[in-house]
Order: sequence, then C-alpha cells, then structure tokens
Amino acid sequence: MRYKLLQEGDIQVCVIRHPRTFLSKILTSKFLRRWEPHHLTLADNSVASATPTGYMENSISYSAIEDVQLLSWENAPKYCLQLTIPGGTVLLQAANSYLRDQWFHSLQWKKKIYKYKKVLSNPSRWEVVLKEIRTLVDMALTSPLQDDSIHQAPLEIVSKLLSENNNLTTQDHESIIVAIAPLLENNHPPPDLCEFFCKHCRERPRSMVVIEVFTPVVQRILKHNMDFGKCPRLRLFTQEYILSLNELNAGMEVVKKFIHSMHGPTGQCPHPRVLPNLVAVCLAAIYSCYEEFINSRDNSPSLKEIRNGCQQQCDRKPNLPLRLLHTSPDLVSQEATLTESRLKPVIVTTEIHVEVERNNTANQKMTAGVGNDSEPNLIDCLMVSPTCSTMSIELSAQADRILGCYVEILKMLSDYDDWRPALASLLQPIPFPKEALAHEKFTKELKYVIQRFAEDPRQEVHSCLLSVRAGKDGWFQLYSPGGVACDDDGELFASMVHILMGSCYKTKKFLLSLAENKLGPCMLLALRGNQTMVEILCLMLEYNIIDNNDTQLQIISTLESTDVGKRMYEQLCERQRELKELQRKGGPTRLTLPSKSTDADLARLLSSGSFGNLENLSLAFTNVTSACAEHLIKLPSLKQLNLWSTQFGDAGLRLLSEHLTMLQVLNLCETPVTDAGLLALSSMKSLCSLNMNSTKLSADTYEDLKAKLPNLKEVDVRYTEAW
Repeated sequence: MRYKLLQEGDIQVCVIRHPRTFLSKILTSKFLRRWEPHHLTLADNSVASATPTGYMENSISYSAIEDVQLLSWENAPKYCLQLTIPGGTVLLQAANSYLRDQWFHSLQWKKKIYKYKKVLSNPSRWEVVLKEIRTLVDMALTSPLQDDSIHQAPLEIVSKLLSENNNLTTQDHESIIVAIAPLLENNHPPPDLCEFFCKHCRERPRSMVVIEVFTPVVQRILKHNMDFGKCPRLRLFTQEYILSLNELNAGMEVVKKFIHSMHGPTGQCPHPRVLPNLVAVCLAAIYSCYEEFINSRDNSPSLKEIRNGCQQQCDRKPNLPLRLLHTSPDLVSQEATLTESRLKPVIVTTEIHVEVERNNTANQKMTAGVGNDSEPNLIDCLMVSPTCSTMSIELSAQADRILGCYVEILKMLSDYDDWRPALASLLQPIPFPKEALAHEKFTKELKYVIQRFAEDPRQEVHSCLLSVRAGKDGWFQLYSPGGVACDDDGELFASMVHILMGSCYKTKKFLLSLAENKLGPCMLLALRGNQTMVEILCLMLEYNIIDNNDTQLQIISTLESTDVGKRMYEQLCERQRELKELQRKGGPTRLTLPSKSTDADLARLLSSGSFGNLENLSLAFTNVTSACAEHLIKLPSLKQLNLWSTQFGDAGLRLLSEHLTMLQVLNLCETPVTDAGLLALSSMKSLCSLNMNSTKLSADTYEDLKAKLPNLKEVDVRYTEAW
C-alpha cells in the first residue's frame, strides 16, 4: 500500500487514556511538540492525573526519537504509535489503521533522512560513504510513501556531498553516479548535481556512464522540462551531454541516433516539449561560442554606430573584440598595430574582424541616418551597402567544434516533416547574436535549414522566411542577394521567391517590396533565364508596380533577352490587349452565370467581349474557386459580387481585397472562407453590405471588421461563431 508523506499539521489532536502517555502533534517538518502540564487540555477531570492529554509544548527533534513502534500488546488502544524518547514515551492515536501506518512510515523516513544527512556530512572513508549512499537509494526506492521529496531528498544529500568534496577520484565519481542512477529515472537532478554531471561529461566524454546513465536522464529532461529559464543547469547538462556524444568515435552519427530516439520511429513525435527544448539547447550553445564578444561588446561599435558611420577609433576605449576597420591600408595597419600592443596582456581566444567599404551611396545612407535615435535594422547594420562588406570571424578550436555540432543538430531537426513548422516559427525572429550572423561559416551551414523551409509547400513553414513583424528583417532579406548571408548567385533567393509567390503572397504588397528592395537581383536572375524571376517581372508590369518609364523599358529589355522571357512577355502583351478589350466601355451592367459553371466557363465568357460597364456579377451556386479571382480583379466597374455557395476561398479574398477596393456588396454565404481571408476585407473601405452567413467567421474577426469598415451597414453573420 502507498502512503502520502506527512506534512505540517497532518497529525491532529486526539484523546488517549493510558498511564504515562502524552498526546502530540507535528507542527513542523523538523520537530514534535512536547506536552507540558500548564498547557494541558483535559478530556475528563476525573482522570487528569492518570491520563494527561493535550498538545506538547517543547520541541522534540527527530534525532531524539530513539524508536518508533506500532502498539501490539493486548488491550492496547487502537491505531496507536509509540515513540520512545529520552525520559519516556509518546503515544500517537490515529483515526484508522491507514492513517496510523502513514504516520509510522513518515516518522521512520524523517528519522532515517536525518541520520543519513549526519553521516554523509562528515565523510571519512569513501567505501563507507558509497555503501551508505546505496542504502539510502534503496530506502527511497522501497519506501511506501508517495511524495516528490522521497526521491529528491537523497539526490540533494548526494549533491551537497559532492559540492563539498572536490578531491574525489574519477572512479569515485562514476561509482556515485551509478549508485544514484535509479533515482534519476523519474526525477530531474538538482542544480549542484547537474554541475557535477557537466564536469564528468567534459572530463570523461567517452565514459560508459555517459551513455548508460546520462542518456535516460537527458531524455527525460527533454521530454518533460517546461522552462529552461527556471532551471538553466538542466540545459547546460543537456548541452554538455550532447557534446560528449560528439566526442565518441562515431561522432555526429551517435548524435543523429540520439535525436532520432527523441523523435521516435513514427512520423509524428509524441512528445511536444522535445523540439522546443532541443532548440533552446542549440541556441544557448551557439550563443556561448560568441559569448566573449558579447560580454565585451560595451567597447565595440554598436549596430547603430555601424549604421551611422561609426565613431573614430580614437574616440572609443581600447580592447575592442569587435573592431571596425577602414578600407584605407594605412588605417588598417595602424589599427592592427595599436590593438595588438594593447591586447598583449590579455588572452583572447576568439576574434572578429569587420571590414566596411564606404562608397558614396553608403555615405549618403549613413548621413541620412544621423540624428535618428531608433535602432537600425539588422541587415543595414551588418552591411552598409549591397556592395560592401567582407566579414571574417575566427573561433577557437573548442568553440568551432561546439558551433559545428549544434548547427548540425538544427539541420537534423529541419529534416523531420512534423518538426519543421514549429522549428521555422522558433527561428523566424532570427534568435542569434549579430556576431553569429557576421560569421561566414555559421550562415553557410545554416543555409541548409533555410533551404528546407523554402522547399516546404506548407504555408506555416515558408511564411516564416519573412520577417516576424514590419520593420524587422527576416531570413528572406538575410539570404537575398546583397544580404550579409548570401554566398551564392541568388539560387536560394529565387527558391524563396518561388515558394512565397506560389502561396498567398502573390500580392501587390509583396511585389512592391521586391521592386523597391530587390529589383536589381530579380532582373539579373531573369537575365540568366530564371523562370521565377521572369514571372516576377511580368507581374510587376501587369500590376503597374513600376512607375518609372525607363525602369519599365529596362525590364522589357531584360525579358526580351531570353527565350523564356520573350515568350512570357508576349503572353503578357496578349493578356493586356484582352484586358483593354474587357475593360472597354460597353456591355451589360448585370451578369449572372448559370449554376454549375466553372472557372474556365467564366474565363471564356469574359474573353468574349467588353465588360467595362459590368457592375453586378452573380456567381451563386456555381463551381468557381479562388482561381477565378484573377479574372474578377480586371473588372473596373464591379460594385456587387455574389459568391453564394461557391468554392471561393481565402486566397481569392486576399486578391480581391487588393484590387477591387470600390466593391460595395459582397455575398460569401456558405463559402469555405475563414478568418485568414476575411481579415483581408478590412482594406475594402467601400463595403456597405457583407453576407458571411454559414462561414467560419469568428467573433474576434467580426469585431475587427466592424471597427475597420466604416461604411458597413448590412451584415449577415447567422450560423457563425459571431452570431
């Protein structure tokens, strides 16, 4: 039978009638309270002298308890315990046998724990100490008590013992670890014990203890830990354990098998905490590789200084682990000589050199930023202009091994389909120090992870390539041509653009950002025959993204310079001619498609004549989908659109919201639209009537739409969450 460990106040007052006995109550976890006559509470005055009862007043420590027994003599009071103390005994009477046994085992446990604390606090012979530890572990494992402290108390005793004795041999270390291993199967090691385990992993990474004992401990930490911020030493122990695996003969193959064991053999990992915990360990380990620079960053040029042109070297203090070097050879040599002489007394194992080439464009950019107190964005700080920058970072051998190991783990994590969405979300804010992003080896190795995101067709994955919020750069900017991490001719950039354009990002906003920031790389890749970039340039022309005539002519020349570009440009010209015919004034003002019509039927109808006057279009009960939005946005006079009971979805709504800003009436009843698409309608300020009956509209989205659509007067939200 299992019992709960007694806590403060668990033993309640009870009356006992037996000569030479005292009533007791446990008031703290360390003491019993001893009865005193002047605090006696009598049950019966007639037997007061023979049967004293009440609370004990003076403390009796557990060390003073000589024995604890269950009363077994004939005619003994029911459910009583007898405590033998100097000068007499104390009887405790419980309400039932279960409660009596609970008291008995709890008192026995507390008494023995006190004994082991005393014995192990002054070790003399380590053979005896090891024997006592084994006995303590056996006692904890066989105790009928159920409480976290039953297993934690022995671990804390051993942890304190190890922290106070630093002269143990390696054999003693391993013997103690093996002895306490059974307790670690279901319990996290205390902080001091984690320090001891870390030390063992560093000093003896090839020890069998690491594989046989530490592996289940680390697996439990990764599966059940909720917050490494509250227990950072658990994270450090996990980090050192993985590094010790990497030191084995098979190296990363052993680490790969460990990661696979954490994921499990199925396609879905059953433990939701494993991935966040592994990523947290990786980020902390990568951060530690650049920690010397980060800790001494106060004397180095900040991101804002780099953006604003930076102070002169003479204006800053010496000893700069992160140094900004002018491109003038004289200045470089002077700075190197000066810094070398100042750093002679200090051993620096890692060094960063940042070289910035200034040109007129960069100077103008920096001059415009002077006086702006806002923090500059990451990419501009690391690279002042698209043509500047050679950055080299030299890490110590140990830091280089750590970096290689944990970047490789991130690559392994990105190979699991079920982990990739969460991994992309965790890495979207770019949670790495700026020194890591300036390190060519790091960004080159991490490129594999970004490529995996760019190849994933799921929107929740590849959308994380973009910045987490407006005004902040993301992986898309970092690995774009001209970005600090770009080390190819734009292949990864083209891959990212292709996957983003294939999802809901085929919008004016995305094209506009490309035209403003990446038009040069887009034209260069189109000139080399990249089909994605050719499509991008054609869309820029089709949606009138480019206002400058010279730029438009340059784009046309670029398109006509390749076969694929010439073919797509001809198709664009044909579509433009059809568009002009479609938008020519004339034709009906109202149009209703027959039921069961498809996207192709709508396209054929709109290509048959002029519809420049079309104001009311009904596609109700047809089979059209979001694909027909490409044709609907070409109707310049459209004010009323009925999509009742069609398959028109979120992607189509996003496209309509950008182009049909004059739409006044929209019927989406019984369509598969969700909040993701309905939120885009907030830009259609002319909407007066909106039917969202029987859609997946939420109450929050409905409130948001009401707040952002001032002209909205008629709304139907029946059979939705907002109803």
